Amino acid sequence: MNFDRLQRFFWICAGTPVEIIDKYPTEHAKFLGIGATIFFTALFAGLSGGYALYFVFSGSPVAWVASILFGVLWGLAIFNIDRYIVSSIKKTSKGLKQFYQASPRLVLAILIAIVIARPLELKIFDKEIHDKLKERYLSDQKSQIVKVQESFKEKYALELSQIAKYQSEYDALGKDAGRLREELKAEVFGERTGTTSGITGYGPYAKNKEAVVQGKEARLEYLSRELASLEEFVNRQKAAEGINNQMMLTDAVLDRKASRAGFADRNWALGALTHDSGDVSRSSANAISFITLLFVAFECAPLIVKLLSDAGPSDVDLQETEARIIAQLTNTTFLNRNRMIRQYRTIGFKSGKKYRKRILGNNRGGR
Repeated sequence: MNFDRLQRFFWICAGTPVEIIDKYPTEHAKFLGIGATIFFTALFAGLSGGYALYFVFSGSPVAWVASILFGVLWGLAIFNIDRYIVSSIKKTSKGLKQFYQASPRLVLAILIAIVIARPLELKIFDKEIHDKLKERYLSDQKSQIVKVQESFKEKYALELSQIAKYQSEYDALGKDAGRLREELKAEVFGERTGTTSGITGYGPYAKNKEAVVQGKEARLEYLSRELASLEEFVNRQKAAEGINNQMMLTDAVLDRKASRAGFADRNWALGALTHDSGDVSRSSANAISFITLLFVAFECAPLIVKLLSDAGPSDVDLQETEARIIAQLTNTTFLNRNRMIRQYRTIGFKSGKKYRKRILGNNRGGR
């Protein structure tokens, strides 16, 4: 009994009237398969749409509610579209006409399959996407630090060039002052070199060298004060403009950012993952292509089954029923009963019903 209910449910999903299918036992299995495929396609579509919207509202307390509601609505929409696509194919058409009827529906089915497949691919490759996002965020942080530093250098180019100039002079002067101190020491102790007299004691040569050393040391002290003043000013500006707060993100921070990434970032990461030149990326790209093709085949399966199958008794019955109804409704004979009923039937108005009965009664009397 439960199977009968399930079977009738899938018949309803197939889009053909259940009364017609039920009359022909040879059609039961075909429409059971078509209806089940349409139902499960809509189910996958609902899961896919709900998962996609969950990342749109990621971090919000309404994320789960919004994703469930959208998933249900999206699944019902895809179910309705698929059901219409399959039911609109007329098996009584012959040759290329049937293919022409199905071609726009095939294109629509392929587009639906691609839309359904993308969010599910994001879930399947979640770990790889997470790593790719961490790599991107780290690279973005490096670029941001470099950009801020370059901007700061342009803004305070004069002060920074002065610091570089003073630092260069300070380093050269410090080396020269050190060399002169050694010469002064050698002069006092009477060591004979190419720059000393070799006379022991604090004589005129030693005094001259000491005066030179003192002059250089005085210049070194001035440069040191200027450098300290300029560096203090630059450091204050760095603190004021947040340069000192620019630092590389830790692995924990990168993990949190990647976990909170939205649908657009995750979609970018999946695209970047498939376009890299590494072996892992090529393997992922192939897997994504196969998943997409699988959903395309799954979405097009009901339509293809109906196209490839021969016209069954239910198709012929449905065509004859439609043709009979259309012939009755389009009969333009003035005294045709169906025409009179349709012409004077006004829903919700009793006067229209009475008028219709009077007209039909007169017609019968006239005959």
